Order: sequence, then structure tokens, then C-alpha cells
Amino acid sequence: MYDYIIVGAGLYGAIFAHEAMKAGKSCLVVERRSHIGGNIYTKEIEGIQVHQYGAHIFHTSNKDVWDYIGQFATFNRYTNCPVAYYKGQMYNMPFNMNTFHKIWGVITPTEAKAKIEEQVKEYGVKEPKNLEEQAISLVGKDIYEILVKGYTEKQWGRRATELPPEIIKRLPVRLTYDNNYFNDLYQGIPVGGYTQIIEKMLEGAKVRLNVDYLKEKENLRPLGKKVVYTGPVDAYFDYCFGELEYRTVRFETEILDTDNYQGNAVVNYTEYEVPYTRIIEHKHFEFGTQEKTVISREYPVTWKKGDEPYYPVNDEKNGALYARYKELADREEDILFGGRLGLYRYMDMHHVVDAALQAARAELEE
Repeated sequence: MYDYIIVGAGLYGAIFAHEAMKAGKSCLVVERRSHIGGNIYTKEIEGIQVHQYGAHIFHTSNKDVWDYIGQFATFNRYTNCPVAYYKGQMYNMPFNMNTFHKIWGVITPTEAKAKIEEQVKEYGVKEPKNLEEQAISLVGKDIYEILVKGYTEKQWGRRATELPPEIIKRLPVRLTYDNNYFNDLYQGIPVGGYTQIIEKMLEGAKVRLNVDYLKEKENLRPLGKKVVYTGPVDAYFDYCFGELEYRTVRFETEILDTDNYQGNAVVNYTEYEVPYTRIIEHKHFEFGTQEKTVISREYPVTWKKGDEPYYPVNDEKNGALYARYKELADREEDILFGGRLGLYRYMDMHHVVDAALQAARAELEE
């Protein structure tokens, strides 16, 4: 009999297990995949730590979260400065003075601000009814068409005029020559990849891979006093109210016989006609000097049951459906739901760390 059965060996489950074991509790961790780490799993290829499920850049302004994750790895000084490719031209992201100078030739923040305001005023939409209207009302037509429209439509699988305005409540406009994507105090990549972090967190736990908890529930549930479930909440209840929606991603990874393919870790492709949203060149996360390089193209895909769920579609319809599942979850005895799938919530890594720590501490204090 274990104190906790933890379903999912991703970041949330691993943190909960680590905290529980520090408190003297025993943990059985079951993972459906053939590896630990969930979506932050990294694998070494050609001496390069490859992010198998897309780029993961750790950033936070929460010192407690930064100090906590720093126990398990040394983080480098990597700063996320993506660039966007559109019709043969490269633009800096997020929108900053380098971007505005490239598009309009403006030099000063006053000139850039005036240009945006001029285009917003010319568009003249007071109450945006869709994403396109919302975006142009915030940043004007030029920036929208070059850097927002195609990328967003690929990401969501729908035209911008069919998407609700809430998806882009605000677009960051930075009137400085600053290419740093994040505003957080702390940022970096773990030297040697993310998998080592999860390995250290799970030291002392019994880990079983290639085990689908929901299929083995009858045999597994009696082995633990309580369950921490980080899988899809609708799957736990056998989709009794219907399926929650997600967007998913297909990765096409290639080893190239060159030491530098694109000169940056992240290049977004904002043209709708280019089928992938971005190319990741993994070696640049750790300033690699290997003779070869590894790139991954990311293709957004409409999710269907059986696919890997990535991004919850947090619109009104799915929010109402999740609320019904949450009612059921709250009534479950001796089971805690957590993580982006268990809570049906998009979460960056720092959010996951914070949520897992809070949940573990509350549970263990109780």
C-alpha cells in the first residue's frame, strides 16, 4: 500500500511526488508514455538536448519558483528572442522598435506609436467581434497581417474572423529596442536538459512506465491510499458529458549535416501558406558548438481522441463543459486532480511548479 499513486510523470506529478517523499510518504508513479518528463522531456541526439515536445524555456518572476527548480539543475543565461519569417523578410518578436523600424522605417518610439494609432484610427472598429478586428484595433493592419494573421490561423485551424476576440485580449507592444520575449526577472534553460530534473525529483519513488492508469484502474487503485491524477479530466470520467477540445502539434525532427541551420533557437513562420508555425533549432538553447544540428518543425493539428492533447481550447463552450467535469471531480474521494490536463488549463512551466507546490503543501499539511 502506497500513500500516493501519482498518475503522470510530468512536472506536476514529479513535484508532488518529491514533496510527498520529503514528508516521509511513499509514492507509486504510473506513466502512460515510455519515458518520464511529460512534455518537457528532452533527449540527447548528436550531443544536443532535443526538446521532444516543443520548445520549453523556463521563465518566472517568482523567486521561490526559480529557487525551487534551481535545486535540480544549473540554468544557463538563455534569453528567448524569437524572430519571425514572412515572405523572405525577418522580423523581431515580440513587437518592438526593431520590428517597427523594419516595417515602417521609424526611428523613435513617438513615431512608432503615432503609426500604430493612425492605423487603429483608420480601421475604426470600436467593438471588435472577432480576433481579426480585436488585433487590428490593438496594433493596426500592417503588424496584424505580417505577424499575427497567418500564424494565429494555423495555430487554431480557423480563420481569424471566425475566432473570438478574447483569444487576443492584448498584444504586447514594446516601444524599446528590446528583443527579449519575456518580461520575467528569471529566465534560462537547464544545462543538460529537463529530463534530469524529473529524474532527481522522482528518486525514491516506484515508477512504472507504459502503464495507462485508466485501463489498469481496477488493479492499481487498491495499491494507494490516495491518487494524484494529472491526465485528462474528461477521460477520467469516461467522457460522460462529451469531449473537451484541444489543439495538438505534430513534430517533424531532422538531423542536419551543418553546424548552424537558422542562427536562432526559434523562428516563427507567420505566412498561412507555410504549413508549420515554427522551426526550433535545439542546439541554440545551450549555445551548442556541435558539428551537426537538430531542427524540429511544428505543425498544428486538430485534436481527436487518441492524439496527444496540448493546448486546452479555453472558450465559453469548453469552459462550461469543464465546469460540469469539475463538479464530478470535487465529489471524488481521496483523489486530487492537477496539471494542465487535470485542471483543463493552459499552464507555463512556472505556473505548474507553483500549482504543484501549493497542492502538495496543502495536502501534506492536512
